[in-house]
Amino acid sequence: MTAPTTDTSFLDHMPPNVAVQFLERVAATPEGEAYLFPHTEDGEDHWHSVNWREVGERVTKLAAGLISLGIEPEQRVGIAASTRYEWILADLAVMCAGAATTTVYPSTNAEDTAYILSDSQCRVVFAEDDAQLAKLLDADLPDLVKIVTFDGTADGDRVITLEHLEEIGAVFLGDHEGLIEQVAKGIAPDQLATLVYTSGTTGRPKGVRLLHRSWVYEGATIKVQDILHEDDLQFLWLPMSHVFGKVLLSVQLEIGFPTAIDGRVDKIVDNLAVVRPTFMGAAPRIFEKAHARIVTMMESEGGLKKKLFDRAFAVGKRYDALVAAERNIPLSLQLQHTLFDILVFRKIRSRFGGRVRFFISGSAALNPDIAGWFNAAGILILEGYGMTENAAGATVNHPELNKIGTVGPALPGSEIMIGDNDEVLLRGPHVMAGYHNNPEATAQVLTEDGWLHTGDKGSIDADGYLTITGRIKDVFKTSGGKYVSPSQIEAKFKALCPYASQFLVFGAERNFAVALVSLDPDAITDWAAENGLAGKSYAEIVTSEAAREMVKDYVDELNTKLNRWETIKKWEILERDLTIESGELTPSLKVKRNVVETNERERLAAFYA
Repeated sequence: MTAPTTDTSFLDHMPPNVAVQFLERVAATPEGEAYLFPHTEDGEDHWHSVNWREVGERVTKLAAGLISLGIEPEQRVGIAASTRYEWILADLAVMCAGAATTTVYPSTNAEDTAYILSDSQCRVVFAEDDAQLAKLLDADLPDLVKIVTFDGTADGDRVITLEHLEEIGAVFLGDHEGLIEQVAKGIAPDQLATLVYTSGTTGRPKGVRLLHRSWVYEGATIKVQDILHEDDLQFLWLPMSHVFGKVLLSVQLEIGFPTAIDGRVDKIVDNLAVVRPTFMGAAPRIFEKAHARIVTMMESEGGLKKKLFDRAFAVGKRYDALVAAERNIPLSLQLQHTLFDILVFRKIRSRFGGRVRFFISGSAALNPDIAGWFNAAGILILEGYGMTENAAGATVNHPELNKIGTVGPALPGSEIMIGDNDEVLLRGPHVMAGYHNNPEATAQVLTEDGWLHTGDKGSIDADGYLTITGRIKDVFKTSGGKYVSPSQIEAKFKALCPYASQFLVFGAERNFAVALVSLDPDAITDWAAENGLAGKSYAEIVTSEAAREMVKDYVDELNTKLNRWETIKKWEILERDLTIESGELTPSLKVKRNVVETNERERLAAFYA
């Protein structure tokens, strides 16, 4: 196996900013496929393709349109929209106009939307539709001069369409030939590119100031590691308001592969079969759901199919263990593995389009057991690590040296250090300039010599691979003085129980740990049909005695894998799943633990009554 490169010479040859990076991509491969996106006709999706030249022409006009509206360098332009092709056009136009994108999740409520756009002093906002427009039109936004809508109702004055902005830009370019190229050349690497407001598990969202050099570096450092190539095909559904989605755009600009883009989460599996990508980024919850779906389908099949399925994975895991240990594989095992690949694993891979080289997992911890399960099926998941404050990517595993259970080594050109209390510290070109209008918060996480305090607990092995063991603030101590890392216990349960959506462990300063469980609506409906509860509502299913017995069996199994002080003594199933809309999940699917704890304080207190 080839170890990831540590070469840093690329740092001296990076494009100076995202605008130049984009324009160089257009010039290098003008007829190369850039984006595929769906449009619906007669109730069916049809995929439309555009090349880099076509993207470049539209972005140049849109950027000129923004400048004609009076947008100046580093002034903020908001985007309140779901993941779609127009989001990318808008963001690239902002970059090429020398302005800075402020991202707003479409699920953000009106109050927080107004706060973000006001705090960032947005001059223009791209609003997806009438639902997003409604949040803006009545808000107190004194800096806002124009709204550009993708699908919403325009009045031709304060609210114009994307096409109208493009027309304005085309006229403006007639009198200012070569304008965008000139603007791009004048953008310094340390100029503000993006304000990403953390969805935040506590308090008001903070605006993270990310510079052009951060995004350019992220793309360049992935390219130099030879992880992705121009002939790859990405499927992108991640929220573009989140850095994980946006960093993949920088990687695309640097390398030049095409991207199929559709933000409809419920269409991911269908789209994978149609698009047949070679890679995709996703949060662990997507892999948990896919794993659970396949496992429960085999459980319901039973009989010979189930035995064949279980035997295949036993062989696959044994085979992978020998490969990882760099030991010889017996001929009999090789033959069994080849047979099961034909009978079982190939069918699983076909569910994801059949061409996936690897998935990239980020935004939260991926359970090693689930990663190992996918690996046995011939589906590689490269886990990476980062945060909004460092433009998403700090580490990533490599296809040629993937250590399951770790998040990989530091990206070339950046550094990782383990500080006090085993806290992970980051330093490099990807680290933010600070929090917008919030020097106090900035001083709490950024040292004078450039180290970013992540708040995550971790360790580094002899090969430089980082392992994250949880958020420092989430680790609690029982009244008996024992430390418990809830995230590790939670991940173990979700790998065991294919019906689980969330499993949240509590017990700070108490004499034992307890848990709240929510069940996945899709998986539990199928389970109900096989357990005499067909046609019942979600609440009736999850509160049934049968569901409780099922969960009890999995909790008992979990407890056999834990230290005595970690075992779950009491637990309850919630009558509902956690959602973004309820405020208990962030848009990147992280649990707002403090919100759940507040909402369920009476139930938690009753465990210790």
